[in-house]
Amino acid sequence: MADAKDERRPAGELEASVMAALWAAGAPQTPGQVQHSLGADLARTTVTTILTRLHDKGVVARHREGRGFAYFPVQDAQGLTAKRMHSELDRDTDREAVLARFVAQLSPDDERVLRSLLDADEQSGAS
Repeated sequence: MADAKDERRPAGELEASVMAALWAAGAPQTPGQVQHSLGADLARTTVTTILTRLHDKGVVARHREGRGFAYFPVQDAQGLTAKRMHSELDRDTDREAVLARFVAQLSPDDERVLRSLLDADEQSGAS
């Protein structure tokens, strides 16, 4: 028999689900609307807690709607991923080693894309 602790979702999974619901909506959403769009057995208070945490992290913004708030993402999914990558990079004191290992583990296609982006950035900076 599994206990309640075993049934909990992994850290970040609920946040990711809530963010996906906000991006899909394309407009500010109340906790109740997010709860409905998730279609999961989540209490509205749980959704409100997640949205509040995301707001505290600066991932979503909110505006007053009635007695509560409507929330909306401040970045798209790619922007949020890039922010997370920067956060991870900032955690280590040897940035060069981290970047070197990251680049060494890129697939040939990803390496080609990265080279292209760096070249384009260099050319735009030279103008």
